[in-house]
Amino acid sequence: MSDAEVKIKKEKPDRQSMPSQAPEERVKNFNEVALGYTEEQALIEASRCLGCKKPLCVEGCPVDIDIPAFIKFIQEKEYQKAIEKIKEKNNLPAICGRVCPQENQCEKRCVLGKKAEPVAIGRLERFVADWELKNGSSRVKETSVSGKKVAIVGSGPAGLTAAADLAMLGHKVTIFEALHTPGGVLVYGIPEFRLPKAIVQQEIDNIEKLGVEIKTNMVVGKINTVDELLDSGYDAVFVGTGAGLPYFMDIPGENFNGVYSANEFLTRVNLMKAYLFPEYLTPIRIGKKVAVIGAGNVAMDSARTALRLGAEESYIVYRRSEKEMPARKEEIEHAREEGVQFRLLTSPVAILGDENGWVKSMVCQQFELGEPDESGRRKPVPIQGSEYEMEVDTVIMAIGQGPNPLVPQTTPDLEINAKGNIIADDRTCETSKKGVFAGGDIVTGAATVIQAMGAGKKAARAIDKYLSDG
Repeated sequence: MSDAEVKIKKEKPDRQSMPSQAPEERVKNFNEVALGYTEEQALIEASRCLGCKKPLCVEGCPVDIDIPAFIKFIQEKEYQKAIEKIKEKNNLPAICGRVCPQENQCEKRCVLGKKAEPVAIGRLERFVADWELKNGSSRVKETSVSGKKVAIVGSGPAGLTAAADLAMLGHKVTIFEALHTPGGVLVYGIPEFRLPKAIVQQEIDNIEKLGVEIKTNMVVGKINTVDELLDSGYDAVFVGTGAGLPYFMDIPGENFNGVYSANEFLTRVNLMKAYLFPEYLTPIRIGKKVAVIGAGNVAMDSARTALRLGAEESYIVYRRSEKEMPARKEEIEHAREEGVQFRLLTSPVAILGDENGWVKSMVCQQFELGEPDESGRRKPVPIQGSEYEMEVDTVIMAIGQGPNPLVPQTTPDLEINAKGNIIADDRTCETSKKGVFAGGDIVTGAATVIQAMGAGKKAARAIDKYLSDG
């Protein structure tokens, strides 16, 4: 950091806190927890940016947003120009501003963060995205028509991003979505209180304005196949079907009533609105005591959702310590504020049921941490003789998800790895099958929304080149 930057930094105000619902109130509803910056807060926060000549924050952004430029527009109260600058690289800013782990990406590289708190880049992105949504100022640029057609399989963040970029490049794009509502993990996997579905829908509406067609209830691999899409006139196909196959622990008792995968649990609540039963006809049973196995963002979402559904006690059960938790720090803090309890260095070894086949308790074992494993986290080592019984009514498995196998199983010549992920070139998203590209969780395994979007952008560039060269 230069002497000038050090001097400026010393004069900067403190990082602006995010207004939010009080814990005792928000745990009773599904309204958004974080309320967003006021204009005054956004201007103060934007003033903290150093405007570095070499902005390391941009290097930390998976989609290469020109962060100093959009923040400078905020400083000048040019909010339309700020959102347009973001949208040069990111078609889902209102979503990314809410759920992306900026603390591990752009904000981690912020120069100001070396001696103070980094600029709240994500919160500023959300501010201008929300400003646009409220003011209805989304603009669609005219593009030339290429005459080429592209099919997108899956409407999650990778598919939506690829579709938007390809449409802006002049191609005719159709998204095929298996569920009845587009959005993928954005609508079925992230709770309303963290990412309102209305926000997702508005972002999707903006993508449809680009000319993208979305067909729902279209299960590629059942209704049609990738080969049939290519044979029916599509010049290229992008597969972005995500990681929707839940993992279980393979312990006794996982077949009892009251054991859910986090995928099923959150889908019932988020997409099918089980929390509004009987207005929406999707019931879900929640007992008094809920145990969520795992400690990622999905686990925190599940534990916090359980409290909102009426659970008296909600537990995170995790075999490592808090230091190793993969969830965002903010999500852990929110969970703790809302009353989620943490059983750390603990893991179930069996689930017990009653005479009617419902969960009544878990047999848990305690752990201690050994040497780091291949993930870099210290490996949990079981403590012999430490087993104890924990009374619970509901168990939610949130230990990860694998790739959706349907498209690979129905697409000859599409190479996959041992885990079932589609093998695709890291730079171009090209697969082993001519004209077929893939990106996001179906390739990498479960990752972040912004990483999936980054893959969608790479794929769009590669598909455009493929179509031009063809």
